[in-house]
Amino acid sequence: MGNAKTTVGLVYGGKSGEHEVSLQTAYAVMNAFDYDKYEIIPFYISKQGVWKVGAVLEAPFPAIEQLKLSGVAGDMGTALNALFSGLSGGEQVIDVMFPLLHGTNGEDGTIQGLFEMANIPYIGAGVLASSAGMDKVVMKKLFGEAGLDQCDYCYFNAANWRQRKHELIVGLEDKLGYPVFVKPANLGSSVGISKATDKESLIKAVDYAFRYDTKVIIEEFVDAREVEVAVLGNEEPEASVPGEIVSSGEYYDYAAKYTDGKSQMLIPAPVDPEVADHLRESAILAFKAIEGSGITRADFFLRKSDGKILINEVNTMPGFTPFSMYPLLWRETGVSYKALLDRMIGLALERYRFRQGLKYDNE
Repeated sequence: MGNAKTTVGLVYGGKSGEHEVSLQTAYAVMNAFDYDKYEIIPFYISKQGVWKVGAVLEAPFPAIEQLKLSGVAGDMGTALNALFSGLSGGEQVIDVMFPLLHGTNGEDGTIQGLFEMANIPYIGAGVLASSAGMDKVVMKKLFGEAGLDQCDYCYFNAANWRQRKHELIVGLEDKLGYPVFVKPANLGSSVGISKATDKESLIKAVDYAFRYDTKVIIEEFVDAREVEVAVLGNEEPEASVPGEIVSSGEYYDYAAKYTDGKSQMLIPAPVDPEVADHLRESAILAFKAIEGSGITRADFFLRKSDGKILINEVNTMPGFTPFSMYPLLWRETGVSYKALLDRMIGLALERYRFRQGLKYDNE
């Protein structure tokens, strides 16, 4: 690390339905960095999973399309050499990796495991928290263990569904009634989700969800406001003010999230101060329940009938453009986008230093 600047490896794109969203995020992050303090090495992963590594950047790309590094040959070996240089006896080129990949192979612990193997600091949640934050069933079990209130749910895998379909439907109808939401257990950004209002639409929704995952979760319908809280930190996490999403659709689906532009964000959320405090405490509890680090967004339902707070899910790699909920919540809490990037890098290096002090043998 010959210079005084911190070298950040920016990883974006990916084999995911959220490839384009990832490019938007990378472009926003690239433009927000202070290039007096940082230099960027872009790592682009194509939709086919091909890795490309660009040259060191001392200024952002002028256009988003350049993020695809079209003049560069795709080569996994070159990418891994850049990551593993410190382990192979060379000087570590990169100080910290910044994964900006949403969904599969990005926020599910897989790329985090690659960075752990390369012994390189990285921003955001670790392997376990990323995996748990991606699997809605495991996540809900951890929330239950932590004493967080949540809506009723059922889950099963594809083999169960094939062998015991009738029995599962009867059990579901008894426990949850209609309507219900049917979701793939491991997928971000509302892909593969449907609402079912009767047995026929339930079967269709389950078959649809199984196109995206081998495990499906079914949740009771809750008539509620949707409120989100941003969490930042490692051992002593802090929570932002809550924000509310007023969705354009019947639920906050992919179109409402990314394409139709009609969903509104109310920041801070119009809730009583005690409710805001309870939301913030619950967000920190959820962060600790999955053993989070760095950043997480916790999403809640505020049930309309009685005002009860129910945790819906956490997102360990929340949307990160300047117009995304996570940075906007921190802006309202007094942390600018630029300052947030600095904090996230600081937390990544802090966690890395702490883990470097651990022993791996019994001497």
